[in-house]
Amino acid sequence: MKGKILDHVYEAIGQTPIVRLSRMTHALEGEIYAKLEYLNPGFSKKDRAARAIIEEAEEAGLLKPGQNVIELTSGNMGTGLAIVCAAKGYPFVAVMSRGNSVERARMMKALGAEVVLVDQAPGSQEGQVSGEDLRLVELVTERIKRERSAFRADQFNRQGSVHAHQYGTAQEAWEQTDGKIDAFVDFVGSGGTFGGCARALKGFNPDIRCYVAEPFAAPFLAGREVTHPNHRIQGGGYGMTLAFLDEPSLVEDYVQVTDEEAIRVARSLAAREGIFAGFSSGANVAAALQLLQGRERGRNILITINDSGLKYLSTDLYASEV
Repeated sequence: MKGKILDHVYEAIGQTPIVRLSRMTHALEGEIYAKLEYLNPGFSKKDRAARAIIEEAEEAGLLKPGQNVIELTSGNMGTGLAIVCAAKGYPFVAVMSRGNSVERARMMKALGAEVVLVDQAPGSQEGQVSGEDLRLVELVTERIKRERSAFRADQFNRQGSVHAHQYGTAQEAWEQTDGKIDAFVDFVGSGGTFGGCARALKGFNPDIRCYVAEPFAAPFLAGREVTHPNHRIQGGGYGMTLAFLDEPSLVEDYVQVTDEEAIRVARSLAAREGIFAGFSSGANVAAALQLLQGRERGRNILITINDSGLKYLSTDLYASEV
């Protein structure tokens, strides 16, 4: 609860505000409601999953006092875990591809994490993390887990990733909008945000339509050909089967967003709405704008603003040229 003095910083996770993107939708019918997850202590929505996974593991007796915690991360989950583990006294090891932005590695290190950087696969480009890059990170993560008898947070499989959004993000959004949500769209990484929000929102109103957003060149989840796995939208589109998307009935349809759209819209979001966010947030807004101009014309669409643009200053996201 944010109205009192907190004992630990992780207690400040959640209860993020929602903003109507009025300037970006002024010429369109309908609204985009943006839940500002970058205002969490670690500047991303992954703070929620980090706290839920650790606390559920504690309750289940899976995590012992002082035990090492390890996780494969693109940076945001690692930052959230670094914050939660520091406050709770668990040594934390983050394993990350060198293709991710350096700001996130530095932030995790500053928060007390041990950061292990893994070289990218041959042919991969910096700033464009592919599924093959993730598989290399997975091998290193599992090796260190065995060597240290560490608890793996495993954001792609532990239900805390879903519960954090099912009982947190979506519940808050429903109350903040007085239930005036017609659709939800999410650029999918681990699938926890989509899975949790879709389950909760459809529990409130089965007619709410939930869309998965993917890179235009890597529409793996939609069952289409992946022509360019090394896309530029960091934080998702990994071209892999996701455990949290195991209920096909939750997915109304799939929306594809190009790298250029995600970048252009992220920049517009900053310049026009004052919301300084990252690649995947640009993809979320771009997907919502597509829907407002098409099958969701005149409706209210919920999205999340996933992380802060401060984590991408070393990339070309806010450079003068795309």
